[in-house]
Amino acid sequence: MVFGNMGDDCATGVAFSRNPGNGDNKFYGEYLVNAQGEDVVAGTRTPAPINAASQSEHNKDLVTLENGMPKLYKQLVAIKNRLEKHYRDMQDIEFTIENNRLFMLQCRVGKRNGPAAIQMAVDMVKEKLITPEIAVTRVTPAQLDELLHPIIDPKTEKDHAVLCKGLPAGPGGACGQIVFTAADAVNWVKNGKKVILVREETNPEDVEGMRAAEAILTARGGMTSHAALVARGWGKCCIVGCSAIHVALTSKEIRIGDTVLKEGDWLTLNGTKGNVYVGQLPMMDAGEENRVLMDFLAICDKCRTMGIRTNADTPEDAAKAKSFGAEGIGLFRTEHMFYGKGSDEPLFYLRKMIMSKTTDERKKALAELAPYVKKAIKGTLEAMDGMPVVIRLLDPPLHEFVPQDEGKRKELAKALDLNMNDLVKRFESLHEVNPMMGHRGVRLGVTFPEITEMQVRAIYESAAELTKNGKKPYPEIMIPVTCDVNELKDQYAIVKRVYKEVLAKYNLKKLKTLTGTMIEIPRATLLADQFAEVAEFFSFGTNDLTQMTFGFSRDDTGGFLGKYVEKGVLEGDPFQSIDVNGVGELIHVGIERGRHINPDLEIGICGEHGGDPASVEFCFKVGMDYVSCSPFRVPIARLAAAQAAVQYGCTCKGKCNTKAKGKKK
Repeated sequence: MVFGNMGDDCATGVAFSRNPGNGDNKFYGEYLVNAQGEDVVAGTRTPAPINAASQSEHNKDLVTLENGMPKLYKQLVAIKNRLEKHYRDMQDIEFTIENNRLFMLQCRVGKRNGPAAIQMAVDMVKEKLITPEIAVTRVTPAQLDELLHPIIDPKTEKDHAVLCKGLPAGPGGACGQIVFTAADAVNWVKNGKKVILVREETNPEDVEGMRAAEAILTARGGMTSHAALVARGWGKCCIVGCSAIHVALTSKEIRIGDTVLKEGDWLTLNGTKGNVYVGQLPMMDAGEENRVLMDFLAICDKCRTMGIRTNADTPEDAAKAKSFGAEGIGLFRTEHMFYGKGSDEPLFYLRKMIMSKTTDERKKALAELAPYVKKAIKGTLEAMDGMPVVIRLLDPPLHEFVPQDEGKRKELAKALDLNMNDLVKRFESLHEVNPMMGHRGVRLGVTFPEITEMQVRAIYESAAELTKNGKKPYPEIMIPVTCDVNELKDQYAIVKRVYKEVLAKYNLKKLKTLTGTMIEIPRATLLADQFAEVAEFFSFGTNDLTQMTFGFSRDDTGGFLGKYVEKGVLEGDPFQSIDVNGVGELIHVGIERGRHINPDLEIGICGEHGGDPASVEFCFKVGMDYVSCSPFRVPIARLAAAQAAVQYGCTCKGKCNTKAKGKKK
């Protein structure tokens, strides 16, 4: 035993070889004279700083160890340096001084927050204390996420009771006043207020309100619902499927058990955990532009072998994703151009096309729609110049685009030369019992080939015009929701014909392009060898593949899935992290059978799982070429891909003899 409480030549202290709060390479710690054991952290006395770097507002007037016991401080620094060099990590050190003699009690790897972990990893690589491979294992995805979104001050959050929980659809924290309509959200924000849009569920007509709000909270919906997808694409805080909430639009209030909250009341959301709090909790701005973060991600890129793409639907989204390090677009959802600002006119023509009863009506609407589709595609191809852009052909669940507003219904009826009764009958004819498994995707193209032709022509003409202007467009045309190779053959014939026509029109010999399919139906994974005879790439759409494999409606799991996870019926939410044993096995089978026919088949994932670290690891292990995720999840995917490469021993940069890069060399 040694004693730090035997007089003024004794002391006890705790120190860190680097600052655990920000990662600075400065010795940091506190000590107490004539104290023992846990006195430093007990809070009964204010500890003194060990040096100037450890001073703060509350201890700046106390004598530092460096000044009060300079000889012993010098010894402590030497030991600290020796320990860190030996263990090659930041050390948490406990020491005691007895009668002017220094004793070390213990050392261990020190805990640190996200910013500090990243700073230390970057600095230690520069100092050659650790390798890049070790550095990427020192930062968790959750720590990296701290630098990408504002968060609730954790010191305050831990003291507040959670009002209710939902699915964590958009990470980070947000605080605002409750509003119930998109129009109110826009108007309140114009008046300088911060709002949280609370809805039963959202639809495309809510987009401007969603954009204006600090965050979105819905009572219904899953991780791939409209609210979740749009919010994640913007990096906006969002909680969905909060089934405890009962929204009363007429009285403008929500009920959670015995708690009643009205319009204008304050809420704070933790979109990373899915927690909802009453009132205003203080926020911390993590800072989006961070040089150290970029340096760390560059270290990750030295280790990873799997590509990282993004799911983006506008040139602005594409530019944001590129700034985060995306190497292309793995999912450009054509129908998302009809969401948000400036979408009224193209949305009108889309609705006109959907409501058309004859081929002539449909072709007229498509001709009016085509310039808008072409403009959106061309802008995104130009923004990603030289990088691949996977463009999914129209896959709208048609019911989502039926106008709810009476004025817009009248406008549509006039355009189609119909009275309102006839328009309502057409609406009713579109009704499907299960629209997510109904007339969408490739089924639209097979029944109405003019829809496919319009899109393919817009894609190839955009690429041709950009090529003529010295750009390097690389469109990959993706045919969605296929379940049989004959569907693919039917659509591929249109693609090849239009490709030849565009080359002739622009006097070009070729365009860099691929045509493939989205694998999102279990049957397609089992018949992947047949698909590989036609498709040049596979992209696994794991949102729908999970839905169809489990038989869970991805928008209606809020009422039961939480209990499944809580009771251990399922290990986790399969819409957040790939179900390796079920969905994962189907993916594995699909990849093996597809590559057996075509070893050079490009394979990726474009479901939201592409930004989940555990799912990225799985994708690496089964040999995918890339993962694709929303722009704000690109840094997480870069880290997860690097960690997978380090863990499974493959840093060959594609020089393995096997296409499945997840296998050890």
